[in-house]
Amino acid sequence: MAELKYEIVEHLGVLGENARGWSKELNLISWNEREPKYDIRDWAPDHSKMGKGVTLSADELASLKELLADIDLDSFE
Repeated sequence: MAELKYEIVEHLGVLGENARGWSKELNLISWNEREPKYDIRDWAPDHSKMGKGVTLSADELASLKELLADIDLDSFE
């Protein structure tokens, strides 16, 4: 299996943290030296390990932003 290379180009924010100290983060990441993409996933405190996540292009992130803006959070209470 090929080695996975990644570089966190920009840390955009933490969405939450679990009991083990891992945090769910939104970052701009270059995977295998490719064009950076937006990425949401869990990370160990030192970023040496990661969980499964989702990677989004700029267009996909813009679409997600629009979808989230339309959600009525009061309906979840």
